[in-house]
Amino acid sequence: MAEPYLKYRTRFTSSLKNELVPWFDELSRISRIPKSRLIDEAIEDLLKKYGYPTK
Repeated sequence: MAEPYLKYRTRFTSSLKNELVPWFDELSRISRIPKSRLIDEAIEDLLKKYGYPTK
């Protein structure tokens, strides 16, 4: 099966602490915001914290 083409995104692999997964799942479910968007927001906040441009 071929990989889907991602025009505006880049696929990467990572992992989370086991205890964060249920909270992350719940946040995505309750907020109805996809996990990929929540990760984008978290990475943008982290980059801002360390002085990198985000937009």
